[in-house]
Amino acid sequence: RGTGPLRTFALTATQTTIDLGGPTIKTWAYGDTLPGKEVRLTAGDTLNLTLANHLPAPTTLHSHGVRMRCDMDGVPGLTQHSIKPGADFTYRFHITHPGTYWLHSHFGMQLDRGLYAPLIVEDPKEPLSYDKEWTIILDDWLDGINTSTPDNVLAQLQNGKHTPMNMDMGENTTPHNHPGTHTPTPHQPTGPSRILHAPPSPLLHSPGGHVNYPHYLINGRLPHAPTTYHARPGDRIRLRIINAGADTAFRLALGDHEMTITHTDGYPVHHTKTDALLIGMAERYDVLITAKDGVFPLTALAEGKNAQALAILRTNTSKNLPNPTTHPKELNRRTIPARRLTPHESVALPHHHPDREIRIRLNGSMKKFDWSFDHHPYTLTQRHPIHQGERIRLTLINATSMWHPLHLHGHTFALTGINSTGARKDTALVLPHHKLVIDFDADNPGLWMLHCHNQYHSETGMMTILGYRK
Repeated sequence: RGTGPLRTFALTATQTTIDLGGPTIKTWAYGDTLPGKEVRLTAGDTLNLTLANHLPAPTTLHSHGVRMRCDMDGVPGLTQHSIKPGADFTYRFHITHPGTYWLHSHFGMQLDRGLYAPLIVEDPKEPLSYDKEWTIILDDWLDGINTSTPDNVLAQLQNGKHTPMNMDMGENTTPHNHPGTHTPTPHQPTGPSRILHAPPSPLLHSPGGHVNYPHYLINGRLPHAPTTYHARPGDRIRLRIINAGADTAFRLALGDHEMTITHTDGYPVHHTKTDALLIGMAERYDVLITAKDGVFPLTALAEGKNAQALAILRTNTSKNLPNPTTHPKELNRRTIPARRLTPHESVALPHHHPDREIRIRLNGSMKKFDWSFDHHPYTLTQRHPIHQGERIRLTLINATSMWHPLHLHGHTFALTGINSTGARKDTALVLPHHKLVIDFDADNPGLWMLHCHNQYHSETGMMTILGYRK
C-alpha cells in the first residue's frame, strides 16, 4: 500500500496464434505476442493493471517477486476470486523496489502456455552504467504441438489420476472439494508422449525435469529463427534474464564473452564474474557484458534435456551465423550458483537470531508423481502460522530424488549459510537430498504461498501457505 504516480496498463488473456519462427501454433497468451508486452515502470509508482479474461476458462495474474498487498497476489481461492471468462480484474498496488520481475497466470497449468510477460521496475537512482538493455525470456514449449497441452502432459505423468490443485472460489460446490470450489475437470493422457527419458544432469544431481519439450525458446523464437540483438563493439549491455519455463532449468552463456552478475531476483549483489548461469524456473539474473566485434551465440542449454534455445548478438556485418546447435565453450566453464553471491550492503538482511523456525519436508516420487510438503498435498485450510515482526527461518528439507525451485510470495529471503546471510531472492533451488535454509522478516501481513515453481509439481500438491496471526 502507498501512494505514487499512477501507471495504468491493460492485458488481455486470449486464445491466439503465435509464430515461433516457423511453426505457427494456437495457444493462450497476453495479446498476440510471445512473450506478452513488457510492463515497465519506476520504483515508487503505483501499478494499475487491468486483466481482461477472453479465455474459455478462469484465470488470475501473479506479479512474481514483487512485494505487494496480499489481495493483489493473484492466487485463486486464497487471495482472490478467479477472473471468470468474459470478466476483468484490476490489480493495483504500490511498487517500492526496483528490479527484474515478471507476470504470469497462477491458475492451473496455464503458465505452461504463453501467459507470461516481463515486469521491469526501473531504479530512479540507477547506479549501473550501460549503453543498451535487453530482456531475455527463456521458455520450454509444447502447447499446440501435435495436439499436446500442458494438462494432457500432466495427465501422462500421473497416468490420468490428476486432480487440479488450484481452486476457484465460485459458487458451485461438491462434497468432494473444498467449500466454495468448482468441480475439477479431469484430463486424459492423450497426445504424443512427452515424458522425459534422459541421463541425469551433473549440475542438478538428478534428471533435468519430467517433460521432453519439443521446443525451447528465447523471447518466443526457435533456434533456427532466433532473435538478433544489434550493438557496437565495446557497448556495455545489461541483460535482464528471466526463466519463464515450467519444467526446465537453463544453463546460459554468451559465446566468447564473460558475464558480470549484478542482480539476482531483482536485488543487487556484489559484482561477480562468470562464464555461465544456471537459472531455475522463475529465477532472474541481471548481468553486464561488454560486446566484442563479431557475431556471437547466446545459448540457453535446457539442462539435462539435450536441447537448447538460441539468440544472436551481432556487432558487425559478417554473414557467418552461429549454428542452431552451437555449444559455446563458456557453457562448460565457471557457473556461479546463487549461494556464492554476496548481497549488496543496501539490501543485505541484518544479522538477527530467528524468532521462529519452521521445518518443511519435500516429498514425492517420479513414479507416483505425488509431490507434496510434509506428505500433505496442498489444501486451502493448511497454514503455517507466523507473526508480524518476527525473523523467520525456513528449513526446506528435500527428501526427494528431484531438484525443486522454491518460491515464496510477498517477501524476499536471504540464502543462509554458516553465520552469514546471503543473496536476497524470492526463488531458489534445492538439490535432491539437500536442504535449503532461508531467513526472512515477517513484515507483510497476509496469506502467502510457498511452492515449487516446477508447474507440474505445484499443480499436484507441492504448495503450502504461510499465514500471519494477530
